[in-house]
Amino acid sequence: MAQPTKTLHLGLGLKPGTVLTSSDDHIKEAIDAITAGKVIAVPTDTLYGFASDACSAEAVNRIYQIKGRKLTSPLAICVADVPDISRFAIVDHLPIGLLDHLLPGPVTVVLKRGSSSVLEKSLNPGLESIGVRVPDFDFIRAVARGSQSALALTSANVSGSQSSVSIRDFEELWPQCALVYDGGTLPSGRAGSTVVDFVQPGLYKILRDGSAREETTAILHTFGLKEVI
Repeated sequence: MAQPTKTLHLGLGLKPGTVLTSSDDHIKEAIDAITAGKVIAVPTDTLYGFASDACSAEAVNRIYQIKGRKLTSPLAICVADVPDISRFAIVDHLPIGLLDHLLPGPVTVVLKRGSSSVLEKSLNPGLESIGVRVPDFDFIRAVARGSQSALALTSANVSGSQSSVSIRDFEELWPQCALVYDGGTLPSGRAGSTVVDFVQPGLYKILRDGSAREETTAILHTFGLKEVI
C-alpha cells in the first residue's frame, strides 16, 4: 500500500518508501529525488531496478548498500536517448545505425568509457568498460532526460536473490528507497536484458542471453559483426 504523502522528508515532500504510479504525473518527483542524490525504484522494459545519479559517488554507493552488493560488482547506466551514449562511452568504432537498431530495447551494450566520459570515477572502479541501457520504457527515460545525467541502474533486489517483475517482489526494500514507482507486473519475465560486449571493433560477445538474444544477434549479423565465443 502506498505510504502517506503529506509528511515532509528528504526535501521531497514524501516519506521514504512512498509508492507512486510510474505515470507522467510523477516524473517530477523522480527527477527531484535523483538530483538530490537519492535512490528510487523504477520499472523498465525488463525488470524493476534501483536507479540513482551515476555521476554522484554518494548516490552510487547507496545502491550498493541497499542491495548488499560487493563494490567489485559493476553497475550499468541508463540514458534517455541513443545519442546520449557518446557522453559516457566510446561509440565511434560501431557501424553507423547499429545502436539505433538495438535501442531503445531490452539490450545492455558494453562499451569502453574513454578518457572523456563524465561518469563518476567511483562507478565500477578499475573497469575500462561500462554497460549502457536505453530501455523501451518512457518513464525511466523521462527521468534520465530530466536529470540531465546518466542513471546508475541495477535490478531491484537483494544481491543474489530473484529479480523483480513486481514491486511486491522487493517490498522489504521499499523503506530504503526515496520513492518506489509501480508500473504493474512486467510481462518480460525475469531474464533481464541481453548483455552484449562491443569493446572490440567488428566483434561482439554475448555476456548474458537475457530476454532478447535471438533478435539481438540477428541485428548484429546484418551489420556484419562477428561473434566471439
